[in-house]
Amino acid sequence: MSTRLSIFPLPGAVLFPGLQLPLHIFEPRYRALVGDALVRDRRIAMIQPQRSIEGAPLYSVGCVGRIGEIEAMDDGRYNLILEGEARFKLLRELDVATAFRQVEGELIEDDTDETLSHAQRGGFEAEARAFADSQGYRVDWDSVERLDDQSLINGVSQIAPFDPASKQALLEAKTLSARCELLVQLMQFFSRGDGGDEIMTLQ
Repeated sequence: MSTRLSIFPLPGAVLFPGLQLPLHIFEPRYRALVGDALVRDRRIAMIQPQRSIEGAPLYSVGCVGRIGEIEAMDDGRYNLILEGEARFKLLRELDVATAFRQVEGELIEDDTDETLSHAQRGGFEAEARAFADSQGYRVDWDSVERLDDQSLINGVSQIAPFDPASKQALLEAKTLSARCELLVQLMQFFSRGDGGDEIMTLQ
């Protein structure tokens, strides 16, 4: 069933179900977006534009989030935490009078009980350690090992310093297993240096 969604098209920022995304809202149109969401259902849909220009076409999959913690500042800005609820497929953009863009989307029912095989989980953790070492990241691996498969794979997909197109591919992966396999491929690709300067394009 389709639903009307108010969107925040932000290059390089993806949100996954079950995860949180901190946002600092300062542009007037997105302050209006937050104000509108607060009086309705507290939902904002995150989706990446295909190019970093005004009114650019959107990618085909995004994620609906619900505003959790929020701090309203005296000058109209907001600091908030967006909590991922469900991925959605873009059906069409709507012609609206609001300052912010709105779309018609169809929510995607992901299998939240899917798990990785023991071999997949072990292979991923080994690749993640190698990637972290190659990039000079310090990671609390004891905490990582305690994460469930969904939190681990989606969490790394959301925060990994890949270019926007790679992060979009991770978001669009149809299953947790497919996302894990793609994540391993991306870590191998970027740790070899094939990604060039793009590895740090995520702001």
